[in-house]
Amino acid sequence: MPEGDTIHRTAATLRQVLDGRELVRFAAARLSAPFPRTGTAIGPVEARGKHLLLHFGDGLVLHTHMALSGTWHTYRTGQPWRRAVSSARAVVEVPGAVAVCFRAPVVELLDAGALRRHPVLRRLGPDLTLPDADLDAVLVRQRGAAVEGQVLADLLLDQRPASGIGNVIMQEACFLAGVDPRSAVENVDAPLRRAVVARAHRLLVDNVALARRTSVPGARQGTLWVYGRAGERCRRCGTTIESALVGDGARPTYWCPACQRRAGRPA
Repeated sequence: MPEGDTIHRTAATLRQVLDGRELVRFAAARLSAPFPRTGTAIGPVEARGKHLLLHFGDGLVLHTHMALSGTWHTYRTGQPWRRAVSSARAVVEVPGAVAVCFRAPVVELLDAGALRRHPVLRRLGPDLTLPDADLDAVLVRQRGAAVEGQVLADLLLDQRPASGIGNVIMQEACFLAGVDPRSAVENVDAPLRRAVVARAHRLLVDNVALARRTSVPGARQGTLWVYGRAGERCRRCGTTIESALVGDGARPTYWCPACQRRAGRPA
């Protein structure tokens, strides 16, 4: 699933193509009218955590969430698409260019009231992909969201305390903070939770400008500490990376048993 850094990169690409331009055509086969009016101005293009919002001058907003299958492409007018036309969920055309959202499970048009009341968007926590994200507010929201017996991985992936963190960033941040993502939340004190959130924030901010997500300083793009490396040697200490299905979503999760301590257990 695209994480906050990916969605912010997508928003930046769409801004270059769409922002301030006049709408020539809007199509979304699975949506019902009213649609944005032809000739209306487009912009701003906004990323909120893992959500992308495309604002139109007539007050409508296109909300998309990519989940595991969605993606946005941009093309010159008349250029062949790299995906099947049947998989297009939204088409936004301006003079000389077209932006196409393919296979996103969430594609909806909202007016100002619906945007304000949206059950998911209005509950999102601070976007950790933004350089000025309020980390102290995240800790407060985590205290309100945590439930008994919850593992740290699930709390970090909950978008209500902080938005933008996905499975890769969560695991890389836990490694950098030295904590096992399987730790019970009640055993992870506030300074350690803040350290993990700060690491996630730094990773998201740093990766906005990179084509391939990277967490190891000085390494080639795409190099990660633990994610997807089960059975390989830890880049820091040489211990074999372990993995398991963790949390309510049974997500594949990776950690170094030497570099990451399970909170609440003896070192």
